[in-house]
Amino acid sequence: MSGANSDGKNTPRKGLPGMPFCESTMLRETVERAIRWLEDLPSRRVGAWASAEEIRKALGGTLNEEGMAPSDVVAAFSEGAASGLTGSPGPRYFGFVTGGALPASLAADWLASAWDQNAVLAVSSPAASAAEEIVSEWIIDLLGLPPESSAGFVTGCQMANFTCLAAARHEVLRRSGHDVEKDGLQGAPRVTVIAGEEAHATLLVALRMLGFGTGNVLSVPADGQGRMIPEKAEDALRAASGPVILCLQAGNVNTGAFDPCARIIPAARAKGAWVHVDGAFGLWGRMLPSLKTHTDGVELADSWATDAHKWLNVPYDSGIAVVRHSAAHRASMALNAPYYIAGEGEVRDPSQWVPESSRRARGFPLYCGLKSLGRKGVREMVERNCRQARLMALLLSEDPMVTILNDVVLNQVLVRFSCPGSDSDAFTRTVTAQVQEEGTCWAGGSVWKGMAAMRISVSNWFTSDDDIFRSAEAIRSVLGKAARSGR
Repeated sequence: MSGANSDGKNTPRKGLPGMPFCESTMLRETVERAIRWLEDLPSRRVGAWASAEEIRKALGGTLNEEGMAPSDVVAAFSEGAASGLTGSPGPRYFGFVTGGALPASLAADWLASAWDQNAVLAVSSPAASAAEEIVSEWIIDLLGLPPESSAGFVTGCQMANFTCLAAARHEVLRRSGHDVEKDGLQGAPRVTVIAGEEAHATLLVALRMLGFGTGNVLSVPADGQGRMIPEKAEDALRAASGPVILCLQAGNVNTGAFDPCARIIPAARAKGAWVHVDGAFGLWGRMLPSLKTHTDGVELADSWATDAHKWLNVPYDSGIAVVRHSAAHRASMALNAPYYIAGEGEVRDPSQWVPESSRRARGFPLYCGLKSLGRKGVREMVERNCRQARLMALLLSEDPMVTILNDVVLNQVLVRFSCPGSDSDAFTRTVTAQVQEEGTCWAGGSVWKGMAAMRISVSNWFTSDDDIFRSAEAIRSVLGKAARSGR
């Protein structure tokens, strides 16, 4: 490759001392490797062949004294790591609510790495700043959230929850006359945090990092589908004193169920509580009119956290924090230092809305992915995956050894296996492990209401109905073999 000097003429780049510079050849070879990987996804074994320990042995050892040619390094790394890769971007990976990578988002992510922009300030990358501002408006509109809301782009829902709850902490303490950014939590009024007993672990980690502590969270019982019981939530709100933060959930990680926001949030409003919604994947259910009874009232909250590497199908890592009260959002995150030159006027400085300063331009893959899908495409992708989850549940439930533990309202299918004469927990874990080993598809294990289960999450734009039929057939075949072996 070549670079332009001050007079605009292109001159060949020089390599590092003692090291030939073959950047263009190496990058083209790397692109070919990536393309071969993507082309093999529909047919390859979904699980990894090698363990982390095996990959460590293959790639590890003492660091060489002398450097190697970049092309040789990348080739050796690609070959050494290959057997430790899962087919998670592929159409039959149903673990951990993992989306794939839309072609436009993947291409934009490659560009983001090549452009290597630091999306800390508008002045450091006007393009990164503009992309985030545009995508913020699109996402808030798509989800039907208050148009005055602000958004920040982070690594995932863990940091999205952290960002939203930092804004909540700022605001509820500000109303009580305490400046938590200046004075910390020493001497602050005690904040009551209320969450459902099915709250996701990342929400609890965020509360821990913010100094609330998980032992101080008031846990509200949930029903058989994991939904917060509204009467119990109202009781908790009535009993709370001082500043209150209520954490609700849109899309239980096991069942896909939604807390009844339309019932609970008005009671929280009457209490003066800040309401946060953890909607890592379920928030996108708001795109579907058929889910209106489940998602009604979500828009009444004060903040929302979601992932983009789940149902928006952009490459890892990508999360979104949305806050109704932009002043509280910015006050909790603002980066102030004399050597940071803030944008003037209405210019958006990305770092004013997130915990990170040095950060990649996450807005680029989001912009291109959303632009390629359009509103209709996002809606159809979510609807298709929900329909495919119902299809998977139907196909599996035809076997008498299968019990579907949840009402399949979204994209989650919770499966339990049983065999006469066998312990159902142990048998379910065995079947899950053997499904992973068989390789047609990959689904993870879980525990629901004290019972072992297999969790199937359908979240990929690439998944076809044929993939669902193939996967269900493979699961039932493994189940049959395990039952015969068990007997």
